[in-house]
Order: sequence, then C-alpha cells, then structure tokens
Amino acid sequence: MIKKTLFFSKPAHLHQQYKQLIIELKQEGTRHQVPIEDIGIVVLENQQITITQSVIASLLENNACVLWCDEKHMPSGLLLSMAHNHTYTEKVRFQLEASEPLKKNLWKQTVTAKIRNQASLLRQLGLEYKPLQRWSTEVSSGDKENIEAKAASFYWEKIFTYLNTRTTRHRHGPPPNNLLNYGYAILRAVIARNLVASGCLLMVGIYHRNKYNPYCLADDIMEPYRPFIDRLIIDFVSRLGQIPETLTPAHKKELLSIPAIDVIIDSQKSPLMVGSQRTTSSLVACFKGESKKILYPNLE
Repeated sequence: MIKKTLFFSKPAHLHQQYKQLIIELKQEGTRHQVPIEDIGIVVLENQQITITQSVIASLLENNACVLWCDEKHMPSGLLLSMAHNHTYTEKVRFQLEASEPLKKNLWKQTVTAKIRNQASLLRQLGLEYKPLQRWSTEVSSGDKENIEAKAASFYWEKIFTYLNTRTTRHRHGPPPNNLLNYGYAILRAVIARNLVASGCLLMVGIYHRNKYNPYCLADDIMEPYRPFIDRLIIDFVSRLGQIPETLTPAHKKELLSIPAIDVIIDSQKSPLMVGSQRTTSSLVACFKGESKKILYPNLE
C-alpha cells in the first residue's frame, strides 16, 4: 500500500490519540485525524506548527519520515528511523564490508541507468538525445572517466533551452532550480526512508563520500530517479505557462505527488515509493552477494 504524504503549510498542532494523528488547524478551528500507520512522509513548512514527542516517536516506529522546512519554506532537515529493519546489524555489516570492485560496479550501474533515463526524457521531449544514449553504454567501473558529468552538462543545456531559460543547474541558482530543489528533496526523503526500511546505513555511500552529508547512500541511489522528477516539473511548467519565481502551496502540492508517480522496473509498473523499495531491497541483495544487479526504473 502506498503511504500518505501530509503537507502542513498553516499553523497547526499535531498530537495523537488511539494511534491516530490528530490535526488541529489553528486558523480554521478544525480538527482532522489520520491513522499513523498510513503515513509515509510528513512535511512541516509553517514555523507555527507544534508537534508532540509521542507523534514523532509513533511516526518513526511506523517508518515514516519527517521533512522540516526553513523560514524560506524550503526543506532543510530530515528525520528518519535509526533501525527499522529487523536484521539491521547483519545488513549493515554486509554494507560496510562491501568490496571496492563491488561498489564501483554498483556505481557503474547507477550512472548508466541515470544517463539512460536522461536520454529517454530528451527523446520524449523531441530533443537531441543520441549522445546520451551512446554515453550510457560507455560508462566504466566506477565511472573513472566521469561520463556522468559530461552527460549532465549536455542534458541540462537541452532541458533549460526547452524551458526557454538561460540559467544553469545549481542548487542556489534562479528558477526553475527552486522547483528542482524541492522535488529532489521529496525524492531524497522517499529513497532514504526505503533504504532505512531495507536495513542500510545512510551515511555510507557507494560513491558519494562527504563528511558533512549524512545521506550519502540516498544521494547515490536517487540518481536514476531524478529524470522522473525533471519530467514532472517540465510537465507542470508547461501547463502553468511560466516558471514560477516563488513556490506557492499549490506548486508544492504538485510536487508532493512524487511518491505516487508511476515508475517501471522490469516491465512492472508501480508508484515510485513502492518501486524504490524494490531498488533498495535489490541493493541489499547485492551487498549480501545474492545478486549483482540493482533494480532501477526505466523512463518510458
């Protein structure tokens, strides 16, 4: 079952009663309730939201993640269960003992899948895509030639030209980077949640190594999923007829559909939240030596 994503942009008080999340909206004077076991992601945007410790503990117990936003209403913090998987210690040991050749092979698969999906998106948009298609077959173990970066430069030039903007892809760049940042933050939360559920240690990546980043593994595994977010944003901007300078609650509501968008893995369609669980489970199988292939989606 796909879990619910709850987004709070107005002042609210969140507490629980009989395993139900009780939502009291202060301005409207209304009260709502949602079963905590049905919740996958909670986004807290308003600075006047209060939440009880019992709610946080119950959300973590049910492997829900909580995404906090800063005063600019952009995601700034992520709270996850520390060890939701029953055989967590064993699986972490397999992850920590993974050999360098294995990690390099896993990164090759990741980069190949990402570039292949970037090529598919450009093809769907009627843009030049064949260089990406060719580069996806040339990725070596560990991507030592850094084909990922070459592909990204080509890809974003085409995407931003299509959107009729002269900007470049940068976290702190002008719109539509704001849309991309928000969408990727939601994606990162979904992937991180599923990695924890599969028994992985988030701060130990297969490629990303940053002492300031506690989500290195999520940043690795989300790479082939990024073009799905790009497509959602391009479709949204096309319907809107312009690139929004600031994100309204309506814009964010559109991006909060990310866990429910369809992905296809091995010809099987499922919501992204469910499909990415297959991906994270297959990663653990690779760490354990039971498989050599990560199950990534194809953008078709």
